[in-house]
Amino acid sequence: MAVEGTVQRVEVSAEPQHVYEVALDLEAYPEWAGGVRSVSIVDEDEHGRPHTADFVVDGMVKEISYTLVYDYDYDNGFAWEAVPNSDIRSLQGRYEFNELDSGCEVVYALKVDPAFTVPGFLRKQAEKQIVGTALRGLKKRAEATD
Repeated sequence: MAVEGTVQRVEVSAEPQHVYEVALDLEAYPEWAGGVRSVSIVDEDEHGRPHTADFVVDGMVKEISYTLVYDYDYDNGFAWEAVPNSDIRSLQGRYEFNELDSGCEVVYALKVDPAFTVPGFLRKQAEKQIVGTALRGLKKRAEATD
């Protein structure tokens, strides 16, 4: 899945596999991912990884609920796509975990199209804030648990 939208990177002082595992621990997101109120795994794939998960996040103006379906057909990461609902018209994202000499580069791409009216420049700013906050939280969590 090619995700167009906001893309940011961060270097993490931890092995890529460890950072990948931290990012896959969806139910722990409320502990480190800003704005995530709850995550519930609906079902898992044959490898025990989340396949479908329900999220509730603080959307500043209102609480937003959505369901993500995960795709693991990538060598160095995973992707997700939201099931359209009354809050989210579309949401696509992807994490990549690239090995570095001193740890891992994490690339996070996200594109969100809310089902409610938001001016384009505000949507883009919200994407940047979501991605930046998530990367900072993932870095801190992965380095603290490595």
